[in-house]
Amino acid sequence: MARRGSQSARFTVSVPAGLLEELDRMAAEKGYSNRSAAVADMIRDELVEHRQRTGRGEVVGTLTLVYDHHTRHVQETLTELQHQHHERIISTVHVHLDEHHCLEVLLMRGPAPEIRRIGDALIAARGVKHGKLTVTSTGRDLPG
Repeated sequence: MARRGSQSARFTVSVPAGLLEELDRMAAEKGYSNRSAAVADMIRDELVEHRQRTGRGEVVGTLTLVYDHHTRHVQETLTELQHQHHERIISTVHVHLDEHHCLEVLLMRGPAPEIRRIGDALIAARGVKHGKLTVTSTGRDLPG
C-alpha cells in the first residue's frame, strides 16, 4: 500500500528466475533505468488495452489505410464516411504512393467502441487493401 503523500507504492512480485532475467535484458535493451520503470510501463500498456477492450474512457487512435484509388467510388465512400464522423476524426493525411495506391492516415478521438466502429467501417470499404487501427490513451486517465 502507498503511504500518505508518497508518489510511489512498493509491492513484491515473485516470478521465475528466467523470466526476471528476460525482463532485465528487455529493460536494458529498451533503455529503462531500472526494472520498476519497465514494469510500470507494461502495467500502463495493459491498462490502456483493457480500457479499450472494455469501452471505458476516451481514447485516441490512428487509422492507416492503403487503397487503390482506381477502385470505383472508393474515394467517395471514404470521404462520405469521414464526413459522417467529422466530430471524431481530428485530422487526415493523404499520400500518393504510386500511380494506383494511396495511403491515408486518420487521427481520431472519442469513446473506444465508437472509434473501433468507425475504423472497422473505413477498413471494410470496397477498394481498401489494408487497414490498421492503433488505439492508445489520451493520458489523462493514467497515473504517472
